[in-house]
Amino acid sequence: MKRNILIFPLMLLLVFCMAGCGQERQTQETENTEQEQTEYIGPVPEEYFTASRHGGQVIEVTYDSRDYTEASQPAIQKTAYVYLPYGYDETDQDTRYDILYLMHGWTMTAGDFFDASRSGIVPMLDHMIEKGDIPPLIVVCATFDARNQSQSFSRSVEELSVFHNDLRENLMPYIESRYHTYAEAATPEAFQASREHRAFGGFSLGAVTTWYQFIYNLDYIQYFLPMSGDCWIMGTYGGRYYPVETVDYLENILSEGGYGEGDFRIYQGIGTDDPIWDQTDSQIQEMFTRSAFTPENLHYAVIRGGRHDIDACERYIYYALQDFFREETSSQ
Repeated sequence: MKRNILIFPLMLLLVFCMAGCGQERQTQETENTEQEQTEYIGPVPEEYFTASRHGGQVIEVTYDSRDYTEASQPAIQKTAYVYLPYGYDETDQDTRYDILYLMHGWTMTAGDFFDASRSGIVPMLDHMIEKGDIPPLIVVCATFDARNQSQSFSRSVEELSVFHNDLRENLMPYIESRYHTYAEAATPEAFQASREHRAFGGFSLGAVTTWYQFIYNLDYIQYFLPMSGDCWIMGTYGGRYYPVETVDYLENILSEGGYGEGDFRIYQGIGTDDPIWDQTDSQIQEMFTRSAFTPENLHYAVIRGGRHDIDACERYIYYALQDFFREETSSQ
């Protein structure tokens, strides 16, 4: 009897030890995955913000669209800006280009990323292409705003939440029927077939817009660059207030669409001094715990001391473009 009384506590202790070891292994695996997926990024080389010998060109375009915030969806015209790399030849039907769509943040407009007084993105792209850091690509700066003017916060949130319709039905068909991307035609089938050559990124509310593209246009886009922003599909500031529910929703998008580990890549950028840090980091930390998001498809780029500004965006874009379209880059 005494022997049985002694054995029971020992067995109980063994069970707790095994459970503790299992939990420790799981915690260690999560920490290892997080470390593998997180990178602290440095500044862009200063020379990349000087004039390049082989500069690209920026073209303003106007395209037909609709105001998707209204039930009647009235016809409107919208503005976008297109960066074409040095050497782009509209008569050359053989050369094809990867494409990045970029979305601005709140109080900004479509042209701000390409405005030399506010941003060094254009010369940075020129140098990256010239030095062979990335293959030549087309970059389109668009707007979720119907008038391409700064609007109230609530109006901007309303407009960005339906921008996926404009991208899919109007902007992409307009751009990719005129410029030489990998889409062989401006059709859903052609956009789906060429998704591995297409990226979408955005800053602040543009990052929120980017997450909406992941949800609604994943069949058209393989690469995503949310900069200083989280997913609001479950509500405003969803990364902070609903991280579990938000990531549940994102996982469901993948499972319902049949997307595997290598069918998409997210490059999330944020700075430690960015006021959006908490809501972004909460979402990403939750994503690290899920099997659907691995080092193959989720990369977390952090700037120590990084703020909520264009300077940070330049870094995110610089590193992300060298991460995207990797097969083409490695074959150069």
